Amino acid sequence: MQNNSLIRVFGILFALVSIYQLSFTFITSNVEKQAATYARQVVSEEEPNYLELRDQTVTSYLDSIGNNPLYGFTTYNDAKEKELNKGLDLKGGINVILQISIRDILSGLTENTKNPIFNRALDEADVLQKSSDEPYIESFFKAFDQVKSGEKLASPEIFANRTLSDEINFEMTDQETQSVIRRKIDESIVSAFEVLRKRIDKFGVTQPNIQRLGTSGRILVELPGAKDVDRVQNLLQSTAQLEFWETYKNDQLINFIIEANTYLGSQVQKEVALQDDIEKDADSEIDDLLADVATQDSISAPNNNPILDRIVGQGFQGGPVLAQFATRDSDLIMSYLDQPEVRRLLPSEYRYTRFAWGKPTADGDVVELYALKSNRENLAPLSGGVVVDALQTFDQVGNPAVSMQMDSRGARIWENMTGKAFKDASNIAIVLDNVVYSAPGVSNGAIAGGRSEITGNFTLNEAIDLANVLRAGKLPASAEIIQSEIVGPSLGKEAIEAGIYSFIIALIIVLIWMIFYYGSSGVFADIALLLNILLIFGILAGLGAVLTLPGIAGIVLTIGISVDANVLIFERVREELKKGKGIRKAIADGFNNALSSILDANITTGLTALILFIFGTGPIKGFATTLLIGIGTSLFTAIFITRILVDSRNEKGKAVSFSTKTTRGLLSNINISFLQKRKVAYVISSVLILISLFSLGFKGLNQGVDFVGGRSYTVRFEKPVNPTEISSLLLDEFGSAEVKTFGEENQLKITTKYKVDVEGIAVDEEIQNKLYSSLLSYLPDGTAYDDFVKGSSEKSIGIMSSIKVGPTIADDIKNNSFLAVIGSLIVVFLYILLRFQKWQFSLGAVAAVFHDVLIVLGIFSLTYTFMPFNMEINQAFIAAILTVIGYSLNDTVVVFDRIREFVNEHTKWEFNETVNSALNSTLSRTLNTSLTTLLVLLAIFIFGGESIRGFMFALIVGVLVGTYSSVFIATPVMYDTHKRKALEESK
Repeated sequence: MQNNSLIRVFGILFALVSIYQLSFTFITSNVEKQAATYARQVVSEEEPNYLELRDQTVTSYLDSIGNNPLYGFTTYNDAKEKELNKGLDLKGGINVILQISIRDILSGLTENTKNPIFNRALDEADVLQKSSDEPYIESFFKAFDQVKSGEKLASPEIFANRTLSDEINFEMTDQETQSVIRRKIDESIVSAFEVLRKRIDKFGVTQPNIQRLGTSGRILVELPGAKDVDRVQNLLQSTAQLEFWETYKNDQLINFIIEANTYLGSQVQKEVALQDDIEKDADSEIDDLLADVATQDSISAPNNNPILDRIVGQGFQGGPVLAQFATRDSDLIMSYLDQPEVRRLLPSEYRYTRFAWGKPTADGDVVELYALKSNRENLAPLSGGVVVDALQTFDQVGNPAVSMQMDSRGARIWENMTGKAFKDASNIAIVLDNVVYSAPGVSNGAIAGGRSEITGNFTLNEAIDLANVLRAGKLPASAEIIQSEIVGPSLGKEAIEAGIYSFIIALIIVLIWMIFYYGSSGVFADIALLLNILLIFGILAGLGAVLTLPGIAGIVLTIGISVDANVLIFERVREELKKGKGIRKAIADGFNNALSSILDANITTGLTALILFIFGTGPIKGFATTLLIGIGTSLFTAIFITRILVDSRNEKGKAVSFSTKTTRGLLSNINISFLQKRKVAYVISSVLILISLFSLGFKGLNQGVDFVGGRSYTVRFEKPVNPTEISSLLLDEFGSAEVKTFGEENQLKITTKYKVDVEGIAVDEEIQNKLYSSLLSYLPDGTAYDDFVKGSSEKSIGIMSSIKVGPTIADDIKNNSFLAVIGSLIVVFLYILLRFQKWQFSLGAVAAVFHDVLIVLGIFSLTYTFMPFNMEINQAFIAAILTVIGYSLNDTVVVFDRIREFVNEHTKWEFNETVNSALNSTLSRTLNTSLTTLLVLLAIFIFGGESIRGFMFALIVGVLVGTYSSVFIATPVMYDTHKRKALEESK
């Protein structure tokens, strides 16, 4: 082999660079272990909230030593930036997809027009979106065309307004206006992306990831290592709509509150009287219904005073607080105050009053009611757009606060507002996202210079986040979390241990097998394999790619691919030796003859991995990334490194063996007539496919929340629990809930579609509260709500991970998965057609793939009800299907490549003889590769952890079925169609 020295140099350099890149990971891991040990020594388990305190201690320790030199060439902070990125499933953290409201952006562009045609088009667009994958803006344009009656998008009441006057005029057609609006929407989404990026950059999480997903207004945010879920959700979803309002004094509206209470009391009395009349004749079901209504209308207060009897405290005389209420009553009180009949009771000078709640007290039980001086347009006299800087500070008594600096325009308005407030002895409410954070008075005259301060019941983190949010700017529209995945750090730690354990076992199995089967050449293959693994991890670290648990599975699968390349080479060398060639010539010819099969097999697998990379997200993209990198490094190590090692030993005159005493001649003298058995194989496969189709049609698949939407929680208990018992318990709370044992008997996976259409933090908290209250009797005594919900690196009970998928994005995931599978089949069909120049080869390969996919789906459909592990159909399963497609094609292409070679070499043979000989000659390679791959997959299946067990089961089934189909489906289908074409041409 030419240029051995150059390849040797490259191999050594690649290895050294990989070791250098990985050194940062080992350094940070060692430092973090020291920090964890220090935290355990400093914080005793006897202290309340000791887990949270330990996490804080670890953070403080790492901050304190972050810039200290380490090993003479780096620091902890520097190494942290360069370490191998770990995904959420290995590190814990939060992954969300945010939907920026295009509806809100459109309304903003029209200056919140009241035009009925425009608003009706928005409502129709909402309906269209439920059954469409197109962007919201396109649904809006369609809806507008359907409902308009002569109106144009460029009308003064819609888009031809002051805001867009420089870009849209009255003469523009709808098509011209649409082009401008699309650009404006895109600019707003880019603005939202930048705002979120600035917020995340200040959050303090290492290696955050934020990506814009297509043109739909969706933004992916990944925060590995983040633990405070509520804080992250608030940070991401807060629009940061800051407003400054003058307030009314409580004594100005006390009479209104009394009159409203009297009116509502009389209405309740009328309802009670009507209920009494109905009860005389109604049946028991109506009785129950009315009883429920009565209960909801008066939780604990007498009917005569729906408002007054719910007041739990009052503000000082002449202050901005009208009254204090229990937080649980806030929605009910606001619904009373928003009733048109109640608002008519307001004196004319107060008719535009806007009622708003303050920030709940520290314990969250009490909230204050304010009355803001609003106007017809409901526009604040001063908004957050004037804020140019914000800093977290402390107020006069040492509580966390936020200091703001306004621009010159804002400073003038602020000076006027504070001057008026000083003169009237009134207050100014500082309102963020419709919540009054504080309403300070002005005691020393007008405030010049535009500096102000927000105070309230802040924790330090809340004040820091608020300052960051204000500094980053407001979002151009509301942002809803439509998909989220939360993995607790302790679960991530367990996943790392399981992943490493399975990886080491799989590697040992393969290393031993290669030496057992091929002798000294197997040792060289093992050395190349170890270098291959080093290169994969080094490249992952160097590129900043993310390693996930499926990614570890991808690396382990790469071991199989690397072994397959060496097996192809060694089997060809053995064939050349069998022909009587010398060892040097046999090695050269073996490597050269195997090259075509190796390239074809790896390219087909690489194409499916590339499609998976394009369509996948999160851990699945991690799987595709490692698989793509592994294919490249496997080719380098198998073709070049193994060759160098074999040639070096041979040049030194030392013997190189390609078999052992046990394996010499094994599977080399087989002469099976595979084509004669194809009809039997057709019957067996047809029966299996019919059973699969029947099961899929009548029983279906166990679709996960990825595909149907919903919320799923992994909950761990101290002792084993009965899933049936828990399911019946949760039925009352959620209406429907699926509960399954997930891994050990003390861990459950709880899935519910309760309020799946409702977005927002409030719903998430409601469901978590319901879970906590329902499961409290199964938790250890003294388990607090925060212990149940929040994550910690030492957490052992409670919610270990959760996932939420909205119905809209669930449909998109399902459609993308379908496109990924179909796309991979089309790409592979075209590649094989290009390589083999005959459509019969492509048809045989695709037929085998369809066969494999249907049988894998059928087995999952038949067995998901009784298998002792999770068999949900989710994105990971689609990744498994695509991998099965790649593996099946790998096998098939190797056989086809040998058939093509034999056709060119043995021109006088009958075609069936050629095909049978090719199948027999590749049988040793087929069985050897399949066996090593199966051993690897079994190791991961057994030791790799519950979260990827279903994924690995699909791969195991796929490898078995794929090995069978490459011999008994792909080749016979190719043969039969080829024979039929030959007969037609002979007529």
